[in-house]
Order: sequence, then C-alpha cells, then structure tokens
Amino acid sequence: MNVSDPIADMLTRIRNASRARHNEVVVPASRTKREIARILREEGFVADVREAQQGPAIVLHIALKYVDGKAPVVSGLKRISKPGLRVYARKTEIPRVLGGLGIVIVSTSQGIMTGAQARKAQLGGEILAYVW
Repeated sequence: MNVSDPIADMLTRIRNASRARHNEVVVPASRTKREIARILREEGFVADVREAQQGPAIVLHIALKYVDGKAPVVSGLKRISKPGLRVYARKTEIPRVLGGLGIVIVSTSQGIMTGAQARKAQLGGEILAYVW
C-alpha cells in the first residue's frame, strides 16, 4: 500500500494499538522510523523496538508499554509537520509539550532528536511530532 505520510502512519498505528491494548505493533521500517522508535524507547514511551525480516520487507516490532498493565504510557501522539505544510523552528523557538511532560521530536541537520537535545545542541529544524 502506498502511504503519502509514512511517519503519520507509524504514529497512528502506535496510537491505535495502545488504545486497543495490544502488546506489539508492526510498522514497515525506514531510517526515519527507526530513529523515531529509538527516541520513543529511550524516553520510556515504548518497551522495546526490534527489526525483523518479513518476506522481502524489513519491519519494526514495537513493544508497547502500559502503566500497571492498564493505561498506555503513550497517552497522545500528534504529527506536526505534514507533507502539505512543513513546520520548522529555530533553536530558540522549539516548543515544550505539556510544560515539559511530553517530548518534541525534531529533525535537525545532526539527525532526529528530542527537543531538549536540540536545545542543548543549539539546533533548530523540522518539528516532526509531539508525544505525551
């Protein structure tokens, strides 16, 4: 299937799977999706990320995390910069999500990182998504 916005598709799959209380979600792999999944794992929003060969394609298996086995750790995911409207921020304009309770995923010239890492490295870039 041809998807016009693969990052939004990945975030939607994670959102839907966590609301349906699934243990794992499978997403087609790409370099950008690997980096976003790595950030989600490092920030504690998902339990584990692993790659697997599924036929001719490589997919990411993202293990979801729940608080006390009930409420999903990921309570919200929002795609900000879309193919039809790109959103960029300077190093001083990187937003904070829920007063610092969530994270911003930013694509910079040094790679994909969280908003806090981008502020520390004094880098601006494309605001990919909010996660809280």
